Amino acid sequence: MGPVLATLLLALPASAAAQAPGPAPSSSPQPAPARVPVYGYEVVRTFPHDPTAFTQGLVIRDGVLIESTGRNPSSVRRVRLEDGVVLQKRELEPEFFGEGLTEKDGRVFSLSWINGVGFIWNADDLKPVSRFAYAGEGWGLTHDGTRLILSDGSAALRFLDPDTQAETGRVSVTLNGRPVRQLNELEWIDGEVWANVWRTDYILRIDPESGRVVGVIDLSGLLPKDQVKDPVDDVLNGIAWDAQNRRLFVTGKNWPSLFEIRLTGPR
Repeated sequence: MGPVLATLLLALPASAAAQAPGPAPSSSPQPAPARVPVYGYEVVRTFPHDPTAFTQGLVIRDGVLIESTGRNPSSVRRVRLEDGVVLQKRELEPEFFGEGLTEKDGRVFSLSWINGVGFIWNADDLKPVSRFAYAGEGWGLTHDGTRLILSDGSAALRFLDPDTQAETGRVSVTLNGRPVRQLNELEWIDGEVWANVWRTDYILRIDPESGRVVGVIDLSGLLPKDQVKDPVDDVLNGIAWDAQNRRLFVTGKNWPSLFEIRLTGPR
């Protein structure tokens, strides 16, 4: 196991490690787990980002970012990529802590953390359309073209019907056979779910059918340490994929910059 995977597994909560199945007793040698590729990155371009935006969800649509934030207060906003100017913003009521977000067919779906309430907005102007209910916490949100995919801080990815928002299934995410909790912001990229892992520098590439982690992206050092105001809370979070132009954007909570990156490796 490489140092990146070892570090990631050590970062998992003890409860996750305790739930991992132990090896079955056997007198014969057991095959080693398949090697999970680890990718690095190179920065293509750096864009301004609101340093007071506690980023929870991020997508790009027709060249404009749509972002959900927590705190300050929580909001959903349309942001011009080139200069970070907020074009429209809708604030949530004070009782809601904003969480993940995705856009599908002209509708923006966003989550709240512990209220079990989701919001649907018009993607063009962020006018509110309706609300919906779901069980448990809301962390990250994306979709595969057919289903909404929700993370809730556990090792589960939950699938929801986009029309009724009813849960239709779920899968447990594992790395080398161990469940990975704290899955945060999500993005659907080329048939995989990409997930930030809260308070780490890693993005996981997840097979949505099996839940198996098929790749790890190490973004260590992306934002210089002297630009991080709060190392506990101002962490990597936010993935946006421009499928038409095949551009990948990432940022973090209260980060002053948003980065277009290109993967390198694997190593």
